[in-house]
Amino acid sequence: MKILSATSTNLYLCRMAGIYIHIPFCKNKCSYCDFHFSTTFSPYRSEMIDAICREIELRMSSKEFEGEIKTLYFGGGTPSLLLPNEWAQIIKTLKIYVDLESLLEFTIEANPDDIQIDNLELWKLMGVNRLSIGVQSFNDDDLKWMNRAHKAQESLDSILLAQKYGFENLTIDLMYGLPNQDLDVWEKQLDTALGLGVPHISSYCLTVESRTALQKFVRQGLLFIPHEDLITSQYDLLVNKLESNGFEHYEISNFGKPNFFAKHNSNYWLGHHYLGIGPSAHGFNGDNRYWNIANNAAYIKDLRTGKLPETIEKLTIENRFNELILIGLRTSWGVDSEQLESLIPFDLKYQNLLKKLSESGVVEWRNSHFRLSKIAKFQADYYASMLFL
Repeated sequence: MKILSATSTNLYLCRMAGIYIHIPFCKNKCSYCDFHFSTTFSPYRSEMIDAICREIELRMSSKEFEGEIKTLYFGGGTPSLLLPNEWAQIIKTLKIYVDLESLLEFTIEANPDDIQIDNLELWKLMGVNRLSIGVQSFNDDDLKWMNRAHKAQESLDSILLAQKYGFENLTIDLMYGLPNQDLDVWEKQLDTALGLGVPHISSYCLTVESRTALQKFVRQGLLFIPHEDLITSQYDLLVNKLESNGFEHYEISNFGKPNFFAKHNSNYWLGHHYLGIGPSAHGFNGDNRYWNIANNAAYIKDLRTGKLPETIEKLTIENRFNELILIGLRTSWGVDSEQLESLIPFDLKYQNLLKKLSESGVVEWRNSHFRLSKIAKFQADYYASMLFL
């Protein structure tokens, strides 16, 4: 069975580093979201931008990880809320250390209501060549209980406007497993997305996270999460429909047309190095993983004194082995067994486990790589846990 397409093979062989910058600003607090952000950032937004720039300076001057930087990703939060002077300050700082003109991919996450002509023109001038648009749903009823800041029509208009201004490399986020979302409703969502001609779709199942408004709604019986069988059917429909329309299912939640895979996010899934900037951001240099404090005031305070607001974890060989399993099984590239065995050789018990999973149709092999079969992808985390040391 073919595992590595020409597109994915080239990406797999491209050793590159990326920078992720977390902008913790949001207009609204979405009911399902447990990411780090603030909706009351106006009093300290200039201090936050100063702190982010200071962290860039400290991390880039320390040369704490190897690899030519080829991708830049602004996430959040809502990076599209940044003002022109704030973008200018961050970009000016980055240019001291990074050749932005040589980037293969420069992505910003944007909400539909922020995609306006002035912003699109500014982002183009900055060198942005990929937009990740937080659509989530083309249904106004869904957007209302989600507490999203945009309407369904704004999503449609924003995508068309971005395409008009030359942003061909677009990805949209869509969620399934939503309350009152049967299979027909979900199929209409997918048909709408396909009709817009976007070359990349990221689709996630709604998860009820702790301490969110959604959890409260579900506990009070105001919203009902669909049965697991329906969610599985929605996932199957998602995979089959997108694949039949020319998308490659290259990661559990990500589908791209050839040459439109997310290069930055693929850094994570391929185990490449990346730098995380901003409160709550993570970074990885092959040996260590760090995560910044998820507290805006503490983040700003630390950087004002020249201290990195981080916690560092030294990865053991077992950590690295298990991480390669976890991220590799999520992708169409799969897991490089030779890379695993360079860390810890397979004993007879482990070899027999892999053999059993292969014979049962859970695992497929191509040369030294193994990946999950189509029928097993929906349970990727379960099968990964079976293969952990």
